[in-house]
Amino acid sequence: MAMLDVKNIHKSYDDNEILRGVSFTMEKEETKVIIGPSGTGKSTLLRCINQLSPPDAGEVWLDGEEITNPATNINKIREKIGFVFQDFNLFTHLTALRNVSIGLEKVKGMEKETARKRAMDELCRVGLDAQTKQYPAQLSGGQKQRVGIARALAMDPDIILFDEPTSALDPELIGDVLDVMKSLCGKVAMLVVTHEMGFARNVADEIIFMEGGVIVESGPPKEMFTNAKTQRAKEFLGRIGALYGGG
Repeated sequence: MAMLDVKNIHKSYDDNEILRGVSFTMEKEETKVIIGPSGTGKSTLLRCINQLSPPDAGEVWLDGEEITNPATNINKIREKIGFVFQDFNLFTHLTALRNVSIGLEKVKGMEKETARKRAMDELCRVGLDAQTKQYPAQLSGGQKQRVGIARALAMDPDIILFDEPTSALDPELIGDVLDVMKSLCGKVAMLVVTHEMGFARNVADEIIFMEGGVIVESGPPKEMFTNAKTQRAKEFLGRIGALYGGG
């Protein structure tokens, strides 16, 4: 049984149909990268998976439990799903350390000192041991995003969803965040929406190409980059490769 099973997800906003039946599975510790043009439903799909925007139809299963069932305790499930946002979503009035530890206390019920230790461990893991007492306003974009990743990791999730984690960053800061993500490969399942083709090529177990609210094609990076089956995927990968580089 797959760890994550997404079945025939549909989502509309008013008359705008964003997702038109998306299905895929993920195994434990697998990394999948979702690519595709803007407005094609990639971020909406992540929000449907963790129920920030519940789908109109379809099912999401995690570890054999249906997340989309109204009877499911979604807060309990969300403990297993980390989410790293494009715009960081940190508490501006809390230090980096407190941004990571607060969820452990409030959601996991950890003692303050235990939560603090765990938060320190995760901040060290993402290379921020010198920034633990700083507030978000004192951090660079790359550092803020690494706090976001540390916060997700601290909850010990089964899977982390990354919604364009580098798109709000200055180019020279992107590498730091991608290095942290690369270091997590094979340790936690990651579903990543990104335009970073070098990351997709080097790190993904599978690339999913979406357009118009459906999965057009998916496959291992080598196959997708050198021998995409659909003309549309070939065009997109060619264009985005030229734009962002193969890195």
